[in-house]
Amino acid sequence: MADVVNLAQKFSLFSDHWKPRIAGELNDSYVKLVKVKGEFVWHHHDMEDELFLVVKGRLVMRFRDRDVTINEGEFIIVPRGVEHCPFAEEEAQLLLLEPKTTVNTGSAGGERTTEAQWI
Repeated sequence: MADVVNLAQKFSLFSDHWKPRIAGELNDSYVKLVKVKGEFVWHHHDMEDELFLVVKGRLVMRFRDRDVTINEGEFIIVPRGVEHCPFAEEEAQLLLLEPKTTVNTGSAGGERTTEAQWI
């Protein structure tokens, strides 16, 4: 059975930053929602590509050779193996589409590693 997911309602259920929540499942991937603010950690994913869709706000995806600004209603796909560091000056709301095996901190690990929970 197909269910409608209201993004605004789901985002209203949490306020913490950099802790993705699972809002749906598509084949071998999760649709995750996350609020971000400030800088994350530099990392890469050996096996997974990641899609970052900005639902609200603005995200800067830092790469070693350039910064890319992703505005509301835009997305970026970061290919596997590419080192990146997400940054948001003000709070932004993102939808992530990534394989179920994706660890949020990728190669970096550390204290910001979290396991996404269903909302």
